[in-house]
Amino acid sequence: MKLLIGNKCYSSWSLRAWLLLRARGIAFEEQLVLLDAPGFKDAVFAAAPGSGGTVPTLVDGEIAVWETLAIAEYLHDRFPDAGIWPSDMAARAHARSISSEMHAGFSSLRNACPMNLGKRYAARDRGPGVARDVERITSLWRQARERFGGAGPFLYGAFSAADAMFAPVVTRLDTYAIAVDATSQAYIDAVLALPVYRDWLDGALAEPWIVAHDEVDEPASADLRKL
Repeated sequence: MKLLIGNKCYSSWSLRAWLLLRARGIAFEEQLVLLDAPGFKDAVFAAAPGSGGTVPTLVDGEIAVWETLAIAEYLHDRFPDAGIWPSDMAARAHARSISSEMHAGFSSLRNACPMNLGKRYAARDRGPGVARDVERITSLWRQARERFGGAGPFLYGAFSAADAMFAPVVTRLDTYAIAVDATSQAYIDAVLALPVYRDWLDGALAEPWIVAHDEVDEPASADLRKL
């Protein structure tokens, strides 16, 4: 099984699929395809014929699966005992609902605060759209934690596809110093402390590539990359 990913510093969708595989103990080989490089789509198509030409793309023999939610569902079918989604039906329905909302929404936060694991920024007002997105996201997190999270520190207790879907949001709230409620902060801290996330972060900070459109036009309070 192979996972095609983009640059670890910037590729939020790649982080989701990679983190889910690693956190649930599913063996795979990663293949980096540089974002914005000439021939990007050709490289993806060469490794995954018939795919969408995007990252992440999971290749399992002759099967290619692109789009992160589709990858999660494929892994749930392929490894039914791996805990990709919560085992409880009500929790699983909630997890799928908020993951779909994440997949389709929160454009203000995404546009104003692109994932960039190499920089930290000072707290400031990032506009009403970002504030609305953060309020909705944290309300979803509180719902999940209060209703289903008693067995562990993640949204549904154990780490699941829903946590993978929200992991890049966690990094944004952290690197852009966006304040949240105590329940949400505890959840953020749990994701950031996850050993497999720390592995991804170490890889991201060691990368030499810069993707200009994911570099925010404001002074960074800290530059963490090992360039």
